[in-house]
Amino acid sequence: MIGYVKGIVTHLFTDCCFVEVQGIGYRVFIPHSTRQKLAVGGTVTLFTYLNVREDALTLYGFSTPEEYDLFLSLISVSGIGPKVAAGVLSAITPQNFRAAVSANNAALLTKIPGVGKKTAERIILELKDKIGISAEIDAGIAGSQLPDAGLPGSIMQEAALALAALGYNQAEIAPVIKKVYEHEQKIHTDVSVEQLIKLALKEFGRR
Repeated sequence: MIGYVKGIVTHLFTDCCFVEVQGIGYRVFIPHSTRQKLAVGGTVTLFTYLNVREDALTLYGFSTPEEYDLFLSLISVSGIGPKVAAGVLSAITPQNFRAAVSANNAALLTKIPGVGKKTAERIILELKDKIGISAEIDAGIAGSQLPDAGLPGSIMQEAALALAALGYNQAEIAPVIKKVYEHEQKIHTDVSVEQLIKLALKEFGRR
């Protein structure tokens, strides 16, 4: 297997590029996040995966080990091929993807092209225990002001992860989650993650 290619970018296309290595031009399929970092004439190192089929050999490349590792995790899920996996990386960052999986946020995953409801649920089922949440989000939640004494902190943390996956930062998430949770507790005995997320989004919309 080709572990990586290092050479000159000679051509850039929508979903792939040509990388010249010692006179040989490799066609490498790349996610949008990697394409943004490339420029024709520039030297690049891409971590690669060679997909072998009876009728084709297709090379996929990634600018960071993090993207490469997530790609490998995605293609390990039944029903997800390299093309869909690359599409996922084009639509969402590895950090936000891990946050969505950890928070069981299938709704967010279904917004990714090529990922339907069943596929999203399968991704969560098969990857939740493998990839976890990113260290940055994990540290943010651990250091936040989310209450835990006598409260179901796991529910609030799941809601916080889902909001982080939608692009909100930890500084604004924690107080909003606490506010809507405490308000709902006065009205309802049980508060679900879905309720917290919905109410938090309404609260953000008022700002």
